[in-house]
Parts: sequence; C-alpha cells; structure tokens
Amino acid sequence: MTIHDYMARQAARVNEALERLTPPEHAAPETIHRAMRYSLFVGGKRIRPVLAIAAADAVTPDMAGIEDAACALEMIHTYSLIHDDLPALDNDDLRRGRPTCHKVFGEAVAILAGDALLTLAFEVLAKLPYCGPMRRARIITEVAASAGTQNGMIGGQVQDLEGEGQPPTAELLHAIHKGKTGALLRASVRLGGFYAGASDLQDEALSLYGNHIGLAFQIVDDILDVEQSSEQLGKTAGKDAAQGKITFPAVYGLKESREMADEQLELALAAVELFGGRAHWLRELAMLVVRRRA
Repeated sequence: MTIHDYMARQAARVNEALERLTPPEHAAPETIHRAMRYSLFVGGKRIRPVLAIAAADAVTPDMAGIEDAACALEMIHTYSLIHDDLPALDNDDLRRGRPTCHKVFGEAVAILAGDALLTLAFEVLAKLPYCGPMRRARIITEVAASAGTQNGMIGGQVQDLEGEGQPPTAELLHAIHKGKTGALLRASVRLGGFYAGASDLQDEALSLYGNHIGLAFQIVDDILDVEQSSEQLGKTAGKDAAQGKITFPAVYGLKESREMADEQLELALAAVELFGGRAHWLRELAMLVVRRRA
C-alpha cells in the first residue's frame, strides 16, 4: 500500500466519523449546520487526523475510537481556516478550490460556523467512548493549549497579523509558525500518542517528530505560495507576498528554505526510530509533507 492509498483509506475513515459526529444539514438551525458542513466536507487532505491515527498506531496498533479523537483536530483546523479567510484577517475568496465560507453564507454565519466547529471539537473530545478520564483530560488540555494564545494557534495568528509589513526577521518568523501552524500539528501527533497510552519516552519522541514536521510543513507551504498557481493550491497564490507577510522565502530565500525543509524531514525521521516498523506511516507522512506540490 502506498502513502496515497493509506491517506485515502484513513481520510475515508475520518470522513465517516465526521459525518456521524457533525449535525446534519436539516437539523435546526439549518443555516449554521450547512455552513459548518460546507467547510468541513469541501475537501482537504486530513493530514492532522491522519497524523494522529498514525501516531496512535506507532504506540498501540488498531486503537478503537481513535478516529473520533482525530476528527476533533479536523474541526479545529477547519474553524481556523474559516476565520483566517474572513475580510478582517486574510480576506480570501478561495479555499480548497471553492468559494470561502463567508462568500457563500456571509460573514456573520461564517464566524458562527467557525465558533460552532471549535465548540463541537471539545464536545467530541469530552465524550470519547474508549478513552479513560485521565487520558481524555490530557488530550483536551493538549489540544486546547495548541489552539490558544501562548505558543498556540491564535497567538501565532496574532503575531502573523502584527508582523505584516514589518522587516522579516528569523526570530519573529519562527515565533509565528511555532504557534500558527506547528502547534496543532504537534498536538495531532501527541494526541494520538496519549490516546494509545504512550510512555514518557514515546511521548518525547512523538513531540520531537511533531515539532520537526510542523516546521517542515510551514516551510513547504511558504515555498508553494511562491511557486504554485491558485488552481494548483486550491487557494489564492501569492497572498503572503501581497500582504507583506513574514515567510521562510522572505527571510531565507527559496534555496535555503528547501534545504531547511529537508533538514527538518531528516530530524523528524530520526525522532521516531525507537518505534521501529510501527512508525512506517509516520515516516511516509513526513516525506509526503515535505515533497508535496499543493
């Protein structure tokens, strides 16, 4: 089975769980549920939930119910995309190849759809059926921190906004992306480990892997924003440069940025050596992240 086969199989598993966990379109109030589902099911590679599943399998294979926990990550990620695209933030018209949520449903409903997905994510985590209370609490704490203001996603987004038009420095760049992108990717891997009962040593290895893969993901994202078209990316290309955002190519140039991504890949692969063959899909996912073209 190739990594693309694996991704498709796990994405189908996640989508089935998302279908079950998300209110149907016909449930009142219908508008908010249509907006939530529009953004949640519009596409996407499901990288965060798949990372969680692969991490759980590296610790204890075939953990029942891991897909529910993984779905919470996709809900939080989708909420962040809905809000990122709003006029007050990135003001984007295109996401995953389709009009953004606020273009279809209006700004007010888009804001509320993001809020609803974030809220639903924690409801899902609180009700995980095959996970004891101590593990649930640990997972909820990790995910909440990764989405928050201190070294988390929201904090990184604020730094990203405040950095627009400022001189691009390496220090600010790394601070932005440690939170904005890296935190939730790292939490995805740690969530899988927590769910599967990872030891402290295993958690440390997964955390290192998550740090390196999170940084590699953002470096490649920044490179693709320069090199690829809007059609290839499924979102508006060149927005970073147009908005004066601090990116890896802006600070380091394209050549050094590519070298940095390759270095982070090697560090990520080294971090999970202790899992042996059980980390096969974590290794394949790391290579996919760095070598992707969209």
